[in-house]
Amino acid sequence: MAESAVTARPPEPLAVPQARGWIVAAVQWLAHDGRLRDDLGATITGLCELMQEHGVPIWRFYIGLMTIHPQLRAQAVSWVRGQGVSEEGRRHGIESTPQYIGSPVAEARRTMKLIRHRLEPPEPGLHKTLTDLADAGATDYLCQAVQLRHAQAPVVSISTDKPGGFSESDVEQLVALLDYLAPIVESQVNARVATTVAETYLGKLTGQRVLDGGIRRGDGQEINAVLWFSDIRDYTRISEKLPPERVLAMLNEYYEIVGTALKRQGGEILKFIGDGVMAIFPVVDAMFLSAACGGAVDAARETIECMAGRNIERVAAGEPEIRFGVGLHVGPVTWGNVGTEDRLDFTVIGAAVNRCARLESLTKVLGAGVLTSAEFNAVCPRPLKSVGKHRLRGVPQAVEVFTLA
Repeated sequence: MAESAVTARPPEPLAVPQARGWIVAAVQWLAHDGRLRDDLGATITGLCELMQEHGVPIWRFYIGLMTIHPQLRAQAVSWVRGQGVSEEGRRHGIESTPQYIGSPVAEARRTMKLIRHRLEPPEPGLHKTLTDLADAGATDYLCQAVQLRHAQAPVVSISTDKPGGFSESDVEQLVALLDYLAPIVESQVNARVATTVAETYLGKLTGQRVLDGGIRRGDGQEINAVLWFSDIRDYTRISEKLPPERVLAMLNEYYEIVGTALKRQGGEILKFIGDGVMAIFPVVDAMFLSAACGGAVDAARETIECMAGRNIERVAAGEPEIRFGVGLHVGPVTWGNVGTEDRLDFTVIGAAVNRCARLESLTKVLGAGVLTSAEFNAVCPRPLKSVGKHRLRGVPQAVEVFTLA
C-alpha cells in the first residue's frame, strides 16, 4: 500500500540526545500498556511518544496493513510529530496505481528487506512518496516489511528530520523494535478482520453480538422489533431472461439502495434471501418503538424515491425496471442462533416474522408498494391509510392492513 504525501512541514527538529536503553523501555511498554490500547492508532501514538521521550529522532511513523474488507484493500495508520495520528483506507486496485508501483512500500513487501533512503538531498529519480517526504523536511527514511504468522506482512516506514539522518545505532534499534511490535500488530489486524467479517456478513449489531460471545446454538434474546421484509417483483422471470452477470448487477443495485435507506434510519439488514431483504429495527426500550416505526416508513419512502430515479436510468440503458414490495410489522421476536451444532445462523424467529413476510407477499396482490400491519399503524408516528381487512397465508383470521398515506 502506498503512503500518502505529507503536505505540512513538520515542527523544528528535536534536539536529540544519545539514545541509550530506550528499546528496553519500549518493549516493556508494548508488553504491558501498548497491547491494551483500543486500536493500532493508539498503540502507535503511545509508542512514538515514548520514543520521543527517550530522545529517538523520530518525525514520522507509518504502517500499511493489507486487510479483508468489502471496500478497502488496505489501511494506513500514520503518526507525525506535532500532528498526531491519522488513518486512511486504500480502495481495491491500489496495487496497480502509480501511487504503489515502484514505491518503497512495494519494494519492501516484494523483497522483505530493509529499504533506506537518505533524503538530504534526495537522490534523482526517487518515487513521489520519497520526494514528498523530502519536501516536507525528512532527511532519512527506513522501510521494512514485518513478517506475521497469520496475516499478510504489513510495511512500516520511519522517517526523521534530524540533520544527518538516523545514526547506525538508531537504525539497528528501530529495526529490532519491529520484531517486538509485530505480535501486537498481528493481534490488532486479526481483531479488525474478525470485526469486519462479522459486520459484513451479519450486520453491525448482530456481528457484535456474536463477537461478544453469543455463538452457542439456542442462545437468543427476546426483543420487540420493527420488522422489514422486501423483495423484487417478477424476479424469477427476469432472472430467466437475463444473463447471470446482469442479474447480479441488478441485485447489487437493489440491495445498495435498500441498505443505504435502512442504515440511514437505524435499521439493519439481517439477511438476503434470494431477491429478498429481511431487516430489523431493534427496540430494547418501548419508548423508542414509535421512532423505529417512523424510521422504517422513512426508509421505505426513500427506497421508493431512489429506485424511481434509478429506474429511469435503467430503462434508458435497456435494463428492466426494479419493482419491489415492502412489508412492515412490529412485534416480539427471538433474536439469536439456530442451526446445527457447527453451522449456525443468527436470525430472528417468531410469529411476527412470518406476518411481516406475508404482508410483503400481499403487496403483489393489492398492487401496493408498502403494506403494514394494524399493530405497526397503532404506534407509527407517520400517517398511514387502511386498505381494509385481508387474509394472510397461515393466519386464521383476516387482519386490517395499512399503506402509505
